[in-house]
Amino acid sequence: MTDDYEVPEGAPAYECRYCGRPFAREEYLALHRGLDHPAQLDDDEVEAFRAAHDAEEDELGSFRLRALGALVLVYFCLLMIYALV
Repeated sequence: MTDDYEVPEGAPAYECRYCGRPFAREEYLALHRGLDHPAQLDDDEVEAFRAAHDAEEDELGSFRLRALGALVLVYFCLLMIYALV
């Protein structure tokens, strides 16, 4: 099944033992296993999934705050330009 995915030679690949899909990072593999194969996971894999999921949630929360700040900044800049023109 790995023939469906192109992995550059020499690139590190972490392969799912349940479906054979390759991933570039171990965290992506842990997320994949937790989402696509939850019934087949052992305790270590469940813990790896939870850690990867928590890290992903933290990154998304940080991104959302930065995006909101950028939108507010653009809004007030446009508002000031509109007020001056």
